[in-house]
Amino acid sequence: MDLFSETTLKCSKLITQHYSTSFTLGIKTLDKKYHLPIYAIYGFVRYADEIVDTFHGYDKEDLLNRFEADTYKAIEEKISLNPVLHSFQLIVNEYKIPLDLIDAFLHSMRMDLDNSAYTQEGYETYIYGSAEVVGLMCLRVFCEGKDESYQHLEPSAKRLGAAFQKVNFLRDLKSDFKDRGRVYFPGVNFEAFTEEDKRIIEEDIAADFEAALEGIKNLPKGAKAGVYLAYVYYLQLFKKIKNLPPTKILSERIRVPDQKKMLLLFKTLVLNRLNALG
Repeated sequence: MDLFSETTLKCSKLITQHYSTSFTLGIKTLDKKYHLPIYAIYGFVRYADEIVDTFHGYDKEDLLNRFEADTYKAIEEKISLNPVLHSFQLIVNEYKIPLDLIDAFLHSMRMDLDNSAYTQEGYETYIYGSAEVVGLMCLRVFCEGKDESYQHLEPSAKRLGAAFQKVNFLRDLKSDFKDRGRVYFPGVNFEAFTEEDKRIIEEDIAADFEAALEGIKNLPKGAKAGVYLAYVYYLQLFKKIKNLPPTKILSERIRVPDQKKMLLLFKTLVLNRLNALG
């Protein structure tokens, strides 16, 4: 059983490496004890996201229903023949990740099956389930069962997840709006997306980044550098988006070059060694 579990955790690691170079860099900067648990969380959320975003030509709702049912069965029975779900249940059970976080995440994935535009309430619900709770799942791992630390850091973790997701929305405007017909930002007409629309969105994101930084400074030592790296990467992406006109982000997916990512990694490692993060 140990060999099976170890193999499934390595499957989640492989998924992370193939789907996200930036997330993989962030994980490598964490203390080694956090690597496999965070890979397991990423593998789970990535596969759910793939169902609703890329499995075209298949019955996405049925696939998501089966994925959801199998998730809860794996957590309850503490085993699954699906490597992603087995590795995820290991972490859920070990770190006592609350089921309401998983409920909220899967609810947001389900929202992507039907919604093409969001009200303010729907927007906030979606961000909480698709991003904030993922940060909270990771925080459960970082706090290693210390509920007081978790409660203290929870608000900042949510703001960090929200910042990341909103930056993703801006980065992915072309594919979300033009390819999938989705409009996440409420009350915005992307057929006539203005500088003022963009400025209002960016001010909201900047406030999330500012609120998140204080929490990062107070993370356990082994988690701080990895989370800070993700923070500075997304902040760099955000700054790049801020300097572009609305027409540009509607026409292409904005990226941070790999060379810049490596520079951010090096800088983060140096600051961490000097105890000067943040």
